[in-house]
Amino acid sequence: MKTLIGGAIAAALGLVGLVIWWGQFLMVLAGIIPAMLLLGGALAIYLGFDELKDSWKDDETPEAPPESGEGEEVEKYKKEIDDLKEEIETLKKD
Repeated sequence: MKTLIGGAIAAALGLVGLVIWWGQFLMVLAGIIPAMLLLGGALAIYLGFDELKDSWKDDETPEAPPESGEGEEVEKYKKEIDDLKEEIETLKKD
C-alpha cells in the first residue's frame, strides 16, 4: 500500500514538474534523442560486425572427414551395452 501511495505522489509531482518546465523538457529531449540514436547505431554496427566475423570463422574451419571405422565402433558399443544388459538381468535373477 505504501508503494502505491508513493508511486501516486511521484507521478503527480512528475506531471506538475512536466507542466511547469515544459520548455526545458523539450530542450533535454532534443539533446537526448540524437545521442541515443548515435549510441544505438554504434551498438548495432558493432553487433553486426561481430556476427559477420563469427560467420567468417565458421566458413574457414574445415570439416573433419568422416572416419571409415565409425560404424564399426558404434556396433561394438551397442553389442557391449547388450552384453551388459544381459549380465544385469542374470544378476537380478540370482
